[in-house]
Amino acid sequence: MQYTKLLKSIGLTPVQSEIMDFLFTTAKEKASIIAKKINHPRGVVYNSLDELLKLELITKKDASNQVSTFSIEHPTKLNKLFEQHEAELKQKKNSFKQSLPLMISNYNLTHNKPGVEFYEGIKGIQKVNNDVITATEVVYTFIDIKEININLHIQQLSKEHKEKRKTHNIRKKILIPNTKIPKEYFKDYDTSITEIKILPDKAPFESAMQIYNNKISYTTIKKDSYIGVIIEDSSIYKMHRKLFEILWEISKPLKFEPLVP
Repeated sequence: MQYTKLLKSIGLTPVQSEIMDFLFTTAKEKASIIAKKINHPRGVVYNSLDELLKLELITKKDASNQVSTFSIEHPTKLNKLFEQHEAELKQKKNSFKQSLPLMISNYNLTHNKPGVEFYEGIKGIQKVNNDVITATEVVYTFIDIKEININLHIQQLSKEHKEKRKTHNIRKKILIPNTKIPKEYFKDYDTSITEIKILPDKAPFESAMQIYNNKISYTTIKKDSYIGVIIEDSSIYKMHRKLFEILWEISKPLKFEPLVP
């Protein structure tokens, strides 16, 4: 048959596929004839016809004192199969995402290994930023504003990230190096969800770091090279969080005035 293999590949059963393939060649037909033509038991064919009716891929015509006949719907109806598979896949993906943190935690406890995810490109940086939106605590951040300020792509991602944080009420404490920073960069910061302090040391960083939910994330931006890394490990997380808190205590709040050039 011409389309049986294709129909099976998009989710129909072998018998459903053979029925559909056969009905492409005839305007309408009785179930008994269909069973004979595709060489399957009548009971199996009847069940498959009922399934295809539920999928709205065929129609059934009943007439008084006559045996029911079946016809195929327009081939575009097959698009419903893809929509159904996409919905099922989305549901499975969401269920997996919900279970993944516990799976990782169990894995780490059993194997004593940190979970490491590596990303590249703008989309990779975006993935790392989006993961921060899952935070259930104040996010601690080290960042070099200069790198963001000279990169238009990263500026846009940073703007989107701030908007998402406001929507989800994700609070941050940010430490920045004591270098000259454009005042305009901070004009849109919502102080209700963001605190910024200046480190005593004026040496800039080459990577940004975020500390949250037993995770450490890094993003490195160099010209057209974008790298993002997420490490999930409670010991590494606790160490970095404590170091941040020590530095936070000795750092000064940001004021809009000229800093050390």
